[in-house]
Amino acid sequence: MAERPILLVDDDTRLLRLLALRLESEGYAVAVASSAPEAMQRLGEVRPQFVLADLRLPDTDGIALLTRIQSHSPGLPVAILTAHGDIPDAVRATQAGAVDFLTKPVDRDRLLACIRSHLGEGLPPRADWRAGVITRSPIMEALLDDAGRVARMDSAVLLTGASGSGKEVLARAIHLASRRSVRPFVAINCTAVPADLLESELFGHRRGAFTGAQSDHPGLFRAAEGGTVFLDEIGDMPLALQAKLLRVLQEREVRPVGETRTVPVDVRVLSATHADLDARVADGRFREDLFYRLNVVRLQLPPLEQRREDIPLLVQHRLAQLAEAGAPRRLYSAEALEALVTAPWPGNVRQLFNAVERNVALAPGRIIGAALVRASLGERTAGLASFDEARAEFTRNYLRQMLELAGGNISRAARLAGRNRTDFYKLLSRYGVEARARKHLGDLEPDESVRE
Repeated sequence: MAERPILLVDDDTRLLRLLALRLESEGYAVAVASSAPEAMQRLGEVRPQFVLADLRLPDTDGIALLTRIQSHSPGLPVAILTAHGDIPDAVRATQAGAVDFLTKPVDRDRLLACIRSHLGEGLPPRADWRAGVITRSPIMEALLDDAGRVARMDSAVLLTGASGSGKEVLARAIHLASRRSVRPFVAINCTAVPADLLESELFGHRRGAFTGAQSDHPGLFRAAEGGTVFLDEIGDMPLALQAKLLRVLQEREVRPVGETRTVPVDVRVLSATHADLDARVADGRFREDLFYRLNVVRLQLPPLEQRREDIPLLVQHRLAQLAEAGAPRRLYSAEALEALVTAPWPGNVRQLFNAVERNVALAPGRIIGAALVRASLGERTAGLASFDEARAEFTRNYLRQMLELAGGNISRAARLAGRNRTDFYKLLSRYGVEARARKHLGDLEPDESVRE
């Protein structure tokens, strides 16, 4: 249980201590906060799996805090605690999204039943639900926390992020962490199927419904019955089909092409896009009503450049995959691995995996060297500057800025920088800020400027 901490929020310190002792005696990890700002800070620090918040706080009320928590961590269960256990408060709390409403004095068994109920719902049916997501990045760990929470609900989830960042991998993880994990996960890329066939692929067709329909086809929604449908690149779906998808989501039934009857379906829909759907809604290329249906919870995947600490893990994972598929076993030298870590990856994880496969195929021996990596990456190896390079570039820009502010006057620029004139001139020379380049910055005074 200690891996699923609970956050208690109340300005009554005696009650906080009592509740914390009770829960710790049951094996829970407990974090406490006495105000809304402290609660939000603790939320980011301990990533709790359940929150119990007092309705009356000194700086706000528990329902306002509930709203902030829901915005920060969608799907995180929050129960409201109050000494004023009247009906209006209970109704207000549940309408705002509280999972339960407890009154003071807190009944121990009632509290434990509430917590166990909601933590139990959050336990993934499979212990390996996130095994496909290779990471040690704090950004990704926080994203997986959110994914694990939304998995226990049937809410629609929109995954956004650049191409190759792992949207389908995360979608599979959400499916495996959900109650639907024993049922099918069916994925389709909306750009990979011709527009005139996409409706049939999604919703099915009857034999003879169109040329080439030689037999009945159930469609992906019916094939995923009880499970999850993942619609990748949803932003590129034709407008006419968007209207039909909206009806399926609203009515929870499909009508195959060529059929007059509808067929009920029970699926959860996850979708993904690399496009800016907000902009597409604004310019009329994506239906606003469908957007709101799909965008109940939005999870943003970071590009690989924001999780460079994951690159060595991803490389080892890909090497193992290739070896299992029959490729020769290869290892990267330390210098070669550093080249991979510092390179830009506009294609993200997919591009990295392709680069590793290419290196394995072309390596003449067991060790993949830096020369082969650099050759395969071309000019892209200049993605991340070294510390010395970054410091030198900063210093050059700083010196130019001081000269700009001083109108090209060396003595005045030195004073702005807190250095004497001689030292400042040495810095200009060391970092290659030439006198000729500085003359345009202002009218140089003969005795205060660098003579050529």
